Order: sequence, then C-alpha cells, then structure tokens
Amino acid sequence: MSDWLVPYIMFKGNCEAAVMFYQKVLGGESVIMRFGDMPPNPAYPVPEEHKKLVMHAELRKDGHILRFSDYITDSAFVPGNNISFSLEFDTKEETKATFAALAEGGTIEMELQETFFSPLYGKFTDKFGVMWQLSCRPH
Repeated sequence: MSDWLVPYIMFKGNCEAAVMFYQKVLGGESVIMRFGDMPPNPAYPVPEEHKKLVMHAELRKDGHILRFSDYITDSAFVPGNNISFSLEFDTKEETKATFAALAEGGTIEMELQETFFSPLYGKFTDKFGVMWQLSCRPH
C-alpha cells in the first residue's frame, strides 16, 4: 500500500504557503484542514491565533502522499528537524504493538489515544532521534 509510510513535514506558521508552493511545482491535489476546523474540545481549547494555522494537509499525486502541518506545540521548532514519519495501520492491535516497540527507549510526546480523526493516534521520538506519528485508520 503506497500510503503506509508517509513523510510528515512541519512548518512554523507558513504551512499553507509551503503546500501551495509544492503543489505548484509538483502538481497533484491538495487538501488543507485548519486547527479552527476541529470539533471544539473544552479540555484542549484552540487559541484564536492558531485557528487559521494548518492542522493537517496532504498533497497527493500518482499514488504518492506528502503530509504537512503547522507546528504549534511548546517544543522548540528547529528547521531541518521538522520531518517525521507517519505510519497508518488497519487495526488498533497493530497500531498499539508497533507504537510500543518503536517508542521503547524513546520520548513520547502524545500517548496513543482516540482523536476525532483516528481511533488511535500518538507521537514520539524513538531512541535514535527519529520522530514518528502512528495512527489507526478509521473504519
């Protein structure tokens, strides 16, 4: 499956411009979702200044995918270290097992949890410094 392992590139407030640039140069179709498009969650309110930023974008062409987002966490943004890999699985069991194995000895940024876009989603940096995002496909 071509979208099993997908590069995920993070930006600091200029994600939409980057997606439009890459689409102009590379072609393909893009989809952009903003933080303001998320369903409201009182436990995690979206600050007004983040609502227009890109929560998730994709550029698809000929069976290939690039994913993008604006970086809004408190962690330091470092250009050049802003690429992670996104893995998607068909089952929660496979998602949990792979998360546990890859995250062992690493630093978990977000434990696996249900989100509005996935039954299970989590982020971590593995023991080699590689950043990962794992999710289970919604069925």
